[in-house]
Amino acid sequence: MPGDFSFGIEEEYFLVDARTGLVARSMPQDFLDAAKRELGPCVTGEFLQSQIEIVTQPFTDMAAARTELSRLRRALATIAAAHGLAIFAAGTHPTANWERSRQSEGKRYDTVMDDLQMIGQRNMLCGLHVHVALPDPDQRVDMMIRMLPFLPLFIALSTSSPFWRSRQSGLKGYRLAAYDELPRTGVPELLRTKADYEAYIDALVRAGVMPNASYIWWAIRPSHNHPTLELRAPDCCTWLDDTLAIASLYRALARRLTRNPWLHWDISSVSRAIIVENKWRAQRYGINGSFVRIEGDGAISVREFTEQVVNEIAGDAQALGCAAEVEHCLRIIERGTSADNQLAIYDELADDPETALRAVIAWVTEQTLR
Repeated sequence: MPGDFSFGIEEEYFLVDARTGLVARSMPQDFLDAAKRELGPCVTGEFLQSQIEIVTQPFTDMAAARTELSRLRRALATIAAAHGLAIFAAGTHPTANWERSRQSEGKRYDTVMDDLQMIGQRNMLCGLHVHVALPDPDQRVDMMIRMLPFLPLFIALSTSSPFWRSRQSGLKGYRLAAYDELPRTGVPELLRTKADYEAYIDALVRAGVMPNASYIWWAIRPSHNHPTLELRAPDCCTWLDDTLAIASLYRALARRLTRNPWLHWDISSVSRAIIVENKWRAQRYGINGSFVRIEGDGAISVREFTEQVVNEIAGDAQALGCAAEVEHCLRIIERGTSADNQLAIYDELADDPETALRAVIAWVTEQTLR
C-alpha cells in the first residue's frame, strides 16, 4: 500500500564445514537442490560457491518479518546440517582464503568474473541488504542522496568483519574495504534527480560497460529489479535482532525523510566528502568511534549520534510498528557488535592464534542460530 514503507531483507551467509568450521570451497548441488525445494525463491546461490543468500518476501509487519527470517535461517541451517554443512552469518569468515574460492555457475556470474578478474575472486564477503518501498518510486534518487548522512551509522551498527585471511584486520568492518575494490561501489555520486541517474546508467550501458543498472553496487541504490531503495552498506549481522534493528532504523528514516522533504536537501560535495570520511571511520572504529558532523562543527560520537537519530525518528518508528526494533540499536551500542564480541573472544586466547580463530568461528556459527 502507498505510504506503508513495505520492506524486504536479504542476508548472505558463508557455507562452512559443520565439523571444522572452515569455509566450504564448493556448494554441493544436492544441498542447493534440497534448499530450493524447501524454501523456493527465498534461497539462492551467490557469486561464489562458498556463499548462499536468503531473500524474504515484502513485509509491513515487523513481527511477521521476524518470524519469517528466523524460519529461513533455521530451515536453511537444518538442510545444511543434513549435508555436513552450517551457515555462518558475518561480513567475513576469519580464516577464509579467497585464492581457493570458486565462482558459481551462471551467465551473469561469468560476465562479472570476466570483468573483475582477481578482484571478483577476492569477493568472499557477505552483506545485509534492506529494500524499502517509498510512496513515490520516482523519488528514490532524491531519497538516496538525502539518506547519505546515515550510511556510516548503518555500517557502524552492523560491523561483523574484523578478520581477513586468519589475521586481525585492525578494522571492525573490513568487508567494505575489500568490496570497494569493485567498480561502482561506495558512496553514490551526487545525482540529484531520476533523470540524472537514468542519464548516468544510459551512458554506461551504451558504452558497453554494463548490461543494466543491477551492475551498480553502491552502498545504497535504486533497485533494478524492485520498486525499492536498497540499502547495501551493512555487514551481514550475526544476530537476527541486529538485522531487524538496522532494517527498522532504515525504514523509519525513510518515512521521516519522506515526510520532511527539506531534510538534507542541501547535500553538497563537501557534505559527501565528509560522509566518505565517516564511512571509513565506521569501518575502522565501529560503534566505538566518532563521526565528523556534516555541519562542520566538530565531532560526534557514534553513541551520541545513534541516540540522536533514535530519538528523532521515534514517532516514525511507532507509526510503522517497529519502535522496539529501533530501540535495539541502543542495545547494540551497549552490548557491542558481532565484531566487538569476536575480537573479545580472540583476545582471550590470543597467545594461541589458531585456537583463538577456531573459538571465534565456533561462536559465530552458534550465534547465527541463537
